[in-house]
Amino acid sequence: MAVPKKKTSKSRRGMRRSHDHVAVPTVIFCECGEPTRPHRVCTSCGAYKGKQVLFQENAE
Repeated sequence: MAVPKKKTSKSRRGMRRSHDHVAVPTVIFCECGEPTRPHRVCTSCGAYKGKQVLFQENAE
């Protein structure tokens, strides 16, 4: 089994892990003011690119 001959320094360990971070998702704000993901229908108002796509029924 391969075993490292020298201790890996904190700097070298950090450089190796520099690409392992979790990416922050991109957020845009809909016309209604709610934050949404880009290229997706707004979950609160149902609009996409300024057009009403989903119509919500009031179950009252």
